Amino acid sequence: MNLRDLKYLVALAEHKHFGRAAAACFVSQPTLSTQIRKLEDELGVPLVERAPRKVMLTPAGREAAARARGIVAEVEQMKEAARRSRDPEAGTVRLGIFPTLGPYLLPHVIPSIRERFPQLELLLVEEKSDLLLEQLRNGRLDAALLALPVADDQLHAEFLFEEPFVVAVPDSHPLAARPGLDLDELSQHRLLLLQDGHCLRDQALDVCHMAGAQEKPEFQATSLETLRQMVAANVGITLMPMLAVQPPVAQSENIHLLGFTGPVRPSRRIGMVWRRSSAMGSFLEQLAQLFQSLPQELFALPAERPARDQTPLRRAS
Repeated sequence: MNLRDLKYLVALAEHKHFGRAAAACFVSQPTLSTQIRKLEDELGVPLVERAPRKVMLTPAGREAAARARGIVAEVEQMKEAARRSRDPEAGTVRLGIFPTLGPYLLPHVIPSIRERFPQLELLLVEEKSDLLLEQLRNGRLDAALLALPVADDQLHAEFLFEEPFVVAVPDSHPLAARPGLDLDELSQHRLLLLQDGHCLRDQALDVCHMAGAQEKPEFQATSLETLRQMVAANVGITLMPMLAVQPPVAQSENIHLLGFTGPVRPSRRIGMVWRRSSAMGSFLEQLAQLFQSLPQELFALPAERPARDQTPLRRAS
């Protein structure tokens, strides 16, 4: 048994197809198939149920693949630790981020990362939060930007910033004449939300529950941009995270944005999360500091920003 064979098994478990697994491992299909059979012979149990058009792992195969993922991840971390011992700032970081944050946050922070770590190779993975957590736990990601809290004792979460929500309404909506609104005023409205699986949907539902508001069930969007266009088309109103309405995001002329003005101002807490066992922990703390140093103006609508000679608003921590 060798590391190469374990990688073949992990690839087969992921792709459920010998051809695609072989392509992912850059070997021929007969080579991968032969090595899997040798692994089965060595372990003394079948790992794969072979059918003409489908590959399924046996119970023993699923357990072996799970253990193999952990072994492969540990070896990769060992290699990365060795590389970082030579030059901590010139390695590779695989960073996960969820879709309702990535396109709006990264333009503000990538230039600072490139300037601070010019030799760093940053590999970005955009997925829904549950998939990011799975990839983080099995070692396929080094860190992930996620909404807090994250309940896992094996993971370290470093708070980065608190991102307020705003209400997006069509220009023709009665609320468009308002500069802002209290949270409880949402109880009179039904909101457009994302479909299941998006963490922003769960966050928006929490706000709805606090406000006594309802979802508009006849429509669920697949992306934040779809929500934005539906508001512009006068389909309804929605909640938007603050970074999604800041330049360089192009703004629709048909949308009016309202901040919350009452004592309760809904927001989401964003953190960088990595495994406590990671050899990259000290470097990831340095990387997190670049996200923590984002300008305060990004977290306020133009009308809410203090004048330049005033003390800037402080984010919650």
